[in-house]
Amino acid sequence: MPITAPPSATTLLAVDLEAVVANWRALQSRLERAECSAVVKADAYGLGATRIAPALAAAGCHTFFVATLDEGIALRPLLPGVTIIVLSGALPGAEDTFAAHAIVPVLNSLSDITCWQDFARKTSTARDAWIHIDTGMNRLGLTSSDARTLAAEPGRLTGLNVLGWMSHLSSADQRFHPASSAQLGRFQQHLARLPKARRSLANSSGLCRGRAFQLDLVRPGAALYGINPTPEVENPQRPVFTFTARVLQVRQVDPGMTVGYGVTHQVTRSGRIATIAAGYADGFFRALGNRSRVFIGGQPAPVVGQVSMDLITVDVTALPESTVWPGCLAEVIGPHRTVDQAATEAGTIGYEILTALSKRCHRVWLPEAK
Repeated sequence: MPITAPPSATTLLAVDLEAVVANWRALQSRLERAECSAVVKADAYGLGATRIAPALAAAGCHTFFVATLDEGIALRPLLPGVTIIVLSGALPGAEDTFAAHAIVPVLNSLSDITCWQDFARKTSTARDAWIHIDTGMNRLGLTSSDARTLAAEPGRLTGLNVLGWMSHLSSADQRFHPASSAQLGRFQQHLARLPKARRSLANSSGLCRGRAFQLDLVRPGAALYGINPTPEVENPQRPVFTFTARVLQVRQVDPGMTVGYGVTHQVTRSGRIATIAAGYADGFFRALGNRSRVFIGGQPAPVVGQVSMDLITVDVTALPESTVWPGCLAEVIGPHRTVDQAATEAGTIGYEILTALSKRCHRVWLPEAK
């Protein structure tokens, strides 16, 4: 993707909105009858929800999931006429705010349901909600006992307009993990005893596991942003961003010299070290010291020394001097080093890489999809 950085920008994050939309459309095309929503929590996984969500809405996405009420409020003016759903639910006292912004909570416990029912009674208005049933994550959601209570006492839902039932897969990124089928079975058993409504189980990886998991609505997040939802095969999704940083200085080094904090790298031959304006404050994890690389002019340059808060140092001895100069851009994540590769190097997952990208990175938005 073409990138032009202003001289003041030391780090640059270029986000391709067309690629995000293309990924959503590709996921929707895999569905036989389910709706493809979009999870845009955590600022669209760090890439910018206020730009990404409207682009997806313009492309036809009608349902958006966020983690918190504040995230939903920030998006509501940009997303008229669509459904915004808050995964963390409605905390006591927040009911009026949900209603004022036409935002739907996910109810995660019997007490959540009671509070929302009381609000419906108080306002003499049926209140929309999704209800989460835990099937194996043991985080949020009704326990199995709670779900059985709800089935036995249907009056608990009086005054509620249950838009759907949801659960969440724990291991869908592992193709043959038995937990996924077990969770689907538990979910179906609960649903057989509860009032009919839309059903949602699949995340990015889950929707790629076949129709049985797709049900009525799927909730992709990571796959929209280029993370591989099927790690056992080549990534079917398009990359959606490039993260680059400027070279600040190039210096000659001689054998015996050391580089960076803790003298963890000692120079063994005469060469050149480039200092680059990206560190752990920008999302380049400290764990990557002495073990990662960037690309300059399409050529790899290994990281030497520890990663600092604002800087990394790379060995550019093997690169032509004409390709490395103060002000040139080094690719941190992009065509030569994907987000999944960066995650593997750091011993983490792509989600953490994305959400760690710093707000101080200068953002560039490539043209919105037509």
